Amino acid sequence: MTGLPLRPAQLRCLSGISGRLYAPRVAPRACYATKWLSSRGLATTPNAGPEAVPLRKHLKDEAKRKKAEAKASYNGNKKQKVDPRLEKWELTVGIEVHAELNTACKLFSSAKTASAEGNGLPNSQVALFDAAMPGAQPQFQHATLLPALRAAIALGCQVQRKSGWDRKHYFHWDQPNGYQITQYYEPFARDGILELTVEDGVPSSELNGASSLKIGVKQIQMEQDTAKTTAHPPSTYHIDYNRAGHPLIEVITLPHIHSPKTAAAVVRKIQAVLKSVDACVTGMELGGLRADVNVSVRQRGTDGASSYSGVSGLGQRTEIKNLSSFKAVEDAIIAERDRQISVLESGGVIEGETRGWSLGATETTRLRGKEGEVDYRYMPDADLPPLLIAPELIEHLRSSLPELPDSTEERVQRDYGLSAKDAKSIASQDDGDRLEYMEETVHLLKEKLDSAVSDQPKLGKIVGNWVLHELGGLQTSNEESWDSVSVASAELADIIANVTQKQITARVGKQLLAKLNGLPLDDKRPSVEDLIDEGNLRLRPLSQEDYEALAQSIMDENPDMVSAVKDKGQKGKAMWFVGQMVRRGEEGTVEPEQARAVVEKLLGV
Repeated sequence: MTGLPLRPAQLRCLSGISGRLYAPRVAPRACYATKWLSSRGLATTPNAGPEAVPLRKHLKDEAKRKKAEAKASYNGNKKQKVDPRLEKWELTVGIEVHAELNTACKLFSSAKTASAEGNGLPNSQVALFDAAMPGAQPQFQHATLLPALRAAIALGCQVQRKSGWDRKHYFHWDQPNGYQITQYYEPFARDGILELTVEDGVPSSELNGASSLKIGVKQIQMEQDTAKTTAHPPSTYHIDYNRAGHPLIEVITLPHIHSPKTAAAVVRKIQAVLKSVDACVTGMELGGLRADVNVSVRQRGTDGASSYSGVSGLGQRTEIKNLSSFKAVEDAIIAERDRQISVLESGGVIEGETRGWSLGATETTRLRGKEGEVDYRYMPDADLPPLLIAPELIEHLRSSLPELPDSTEERVQRDYGLSAKDAKSIASQDDGDRLEYMEETVHLLKEKLDSAVSDQPKLGKIVGNWVLHELGGLQTSNEESWDSVSVASAELADIIANVTQKQITARVGKQLLAKLNGLPLDDKRPSVEDLIDEGNLRLRPLSQEDYEALAQSIMDENPDMVSAVKDKGQKGKAMWFVGQMVRRGEEGTVEPEQARAVVEKLLGV
């Protein structure tokens, strides 16, 4: 069936592929490649591969980075320090993103993928072709094409009617055939587009007044993954071929990127799009997505001697391999940009080479000279016919494509009244689980409230704030994941309904939220109403006279604060009195809004 157009009947079969997938079950054994190389006096250096960054560390690093950026951008009256060299030199970046496809079988064998088997024992999911046994032939698995096509359509690419397979030759034990099968010359998708905004992380200075920035996608190609090498110092290396032959796509952007922040934003956006259409297994934080970046610099107003895919006048580029986090992408580009500028300003020449980056480093390191087409000896794969894709398949996938991140964010803004920033936050977090939670809470809340206060955008904004800031704050303080949050959407709807109907104060609502999140999920779990009644927390508002008496007593005790508001015009300090009233008043008696009105009246602000 390889090389033939997929007809509707075949398409229906693809969606229901089942049955046993055969792969030799072998016990883990010592690495024979190391012994073979050592017996011939050859070096056995480890394959420099990145360790997956744990999700918690990844999130903490991103939070620290954003906090540092916010602090750096706010310098009071001090002028922010800018490297003067950046006004002279222009950075250009192109990115290659490698993503593991979400498939049950490998690209050219029926062996199950590691993700389908939950990783399994080492070397337990290996077919004869994966281990390069003599006489084994590749057989393209059509089901692997579906997630790749969804990715290409979501990235706005033109899917090619005919594509081909090439062999990329190099010798290393992680590629037992001595070559990788890829689509270098005839990829299955070309000419895509990626659109980013300030909310995606693009610096506003790069937009030049436009609402968005468009980054071209040169092509998307399918290819094999390599085996996994584990080092056991001082000189032992174990190879797990479970990953060998796992289907990948490589998304190659054009060199349209001119800042490290934009480069990181591009990788984030590609990951979000791939995950939204269920094309990739996991994100960058768990090792399912890796990025290589091509970096060059040139003097502004001048043209360099290099060109790439129709973009000319570029400087000599270097490639940084295997970046495994968004922070690594940004930091590695900054380090390589600064290194190249220093070399050029000292009269040196940039060499085309492959470089590496380590977490926490300040400089990139040379790995080897940059390989080209001649080094890899690209040639068509003689064992695989061309891949033909029927237009009917493309149209079916296009019509059934899930909602893309940009569309989701627009819908959340429109239907739930959230800002662009909040819409992006709630839509992008926790694989959509947080957004589903918010939508369910809004639906339940509308049922609890009468029509006078059940305007969906208004309620959506209220619920969105509670989900993002109150529940998010509990997550942060307790260092827990979204899956660990134990407040049901119905419970949050009950809390917000009581606050909205002025049965309890917002402060009490937050206390109830924290209490429920700390309770076990069992039959003894109290309801929101039970907690309110047991704690005597229902709002018993003071009279106007009581409000004024409480506020006046606090003002009499703090004449300096009164003077600061009245005489010095420091009107913001009026809220200090509101906070004191809430703290001093008996629980459930002081409404912050009413307290503020009374304070402003007495202070004349």
